[in-house]
Amino acid sequence: MTAIATNIFNGLTIVIASFCLVAGFGISYLLWHTLLKKRKEKIIAEAESEAEVIKKEKILQAKELFLQMKSEHEKVITEKNNKIIQAENRLKQKELALNQKIEEVQRKKNEVDAIRDNLTAQLELIEKKSEELDKLHRQQIEKLEIISGLSAEEAKNQLIESLKEEARTEAMSYINEIIDEAKMTANKEAKRIVIQTIQRVATEHAVENAVTVFHIDSDEMKGRIIGREGRNIRALEAATGVEIIVDDTPEAIVLSAFDPVRREIARLALHQLVTDGRIHPARIEEIVEKTRKQVEDEILEVGKRTAIDLGIHGLHPELIRLIGKMKYRSSYGQNLLMHSREVANLSAIMAAELGLNPKLAKRAGLLHDIGKVPDDEPELPHAILGMRLAEKYKEKPEVCNAIGAHHEEVEMTTLIAPIVQVCDAISGARPGARREVIESYIKRLKELESLALQYPGVTKTYAIQAGRELRVIVGADKTTDKDVENLSYEIARKIQSDMTYPGQIKITVIRETRAVNYAK
Repeated sequence: MTAIATNIFNGLTIVIASFCLVAGFGISYLLWHTLLKKRKEKIIAEAESEAEVIKKEKILQAKELFLQMKSEHEKVITEKNNKIIQAENRLKQKELALNQKIEEVQRKKNEVDAIRDNLTAQLELIEKKSEELDKLHRQQIEKLEIISGLSAEEAKNQLIESLKEEARTEAMSYINEIIDEAKMTANKEAKRIVIQTIQRVATEHAVENAVTVFHIDSDEMKGRIIGREGRNIRALEAATGVEIIVDDTPEAIVLSAFDPVRREIARLALHQLVTDGRIHPARIEEIVEKTRKQVEDEILEVGKRTAIDLGIHGLHPELIRLIGKMKYRSSYGQNLLMHSREVANLSAIMAAELGLNPKLAKRAGLLHDIGKVPDDEPELPHAILGMRLAEKYKEKPEVCNAIGAHHEEVEMTTLIAPIVQVCDAISGARPGARREVIESYIKRLKELESLALQYPGVTKTYAIQAGRELRVIVGADKTTDKDVENLSYEIARKIQSDMTYPGQIKITVIRETRAVNYAK
């Protein structure tokens, strides 16, 4: 501060001196110089006083900061000392507990040593007594051998044989009782499950599956459909692959084809042509192509709606399309889609009754006949083809096996497979499921029974389960057990070669022997 004041004073002096010299006032300069010198001394004194005050304030602030830091440092040191003391206390407690455990272990070790010494003494005593018992046992055996005239080994063998024979007899009796009880229980439970399953599923009757009748308003339309020299009807048949029969039937045209999809396309196309009125080859090809696309869309929609109705999710789009195609297919007059839906519901109910996965069984039941509606027609059984399609579109192994095994083309490896097989038979065998005239049905059953009656030794025959099983009863005095097996095989071969029937027929030959006496 003094240096600053000195510099200011010197500057002012120079300025005033210059001014006075220029103005020529020498006396004024001296007066001003005296005043400025006093002013300088006053400013210097004030600056030194302020500097002293600032110095004291800074010293006080430094002392306060030092005391604060010292207090915080002492606090930190106190906390650390407390933690060290706590850690020492914990260590002392652990050391004390450890010493107690060591003392406990040592005490138990001493007890174990005492017990071991005691056991050693007891074992020595037992060994001595055992030797004495062995000696007495040998003496007794020698006496018994002398009395009985048999050696110990011979007596033991006789006793073992006697016990084995007795145990074998009791075991056979017990096994027979268990088998009889299991058969009664299993048959009763199986019948209950099958009957409940059938009762809980609604049934539908078969429909026609070879022709479609298309009704028209008047017979004049027949001529327009035929066209000049038959060109319209030929173009329609060529575009659809359906035979169109125009005969004397009033106001009706018959569409004949074994492919229901083509027949449906032809019916819809013909309906649009008749409604529009413009019937010529170019128009026919255009309408048939549009109708084919509409039917494909309808197939996809039917497949999606079927999967949603049954609660089946995650199906591949191609499998959904094949399910939709089932609507236009039939098997023995039974609509394939309705049959598959029925099998799916039956399988789910039966699986639930047996404690299995009903969703998996329903999925397998819906897809079990998927091999009947492929886009190409390979020379494979539909069950094998369906199994390969399911494997191709990443279905679960249980579902694939159930599809392939429902006609026993492959071995059943899961519990779902026999359920699907049984439900397929239930759906196809119930009355009204598959279209068959009652007279021909009864005639087929009678032929089945008559065929088995031709064999020697057969006394009675019964066709049961809607013709799916043939019971053959033979006389016990005319046939043997070996003849029964041969007879069952021969009847099965004869039915395969001489008869036509849906599904498969089980041949059961029964030979019964009875012994009757009277107590008087």
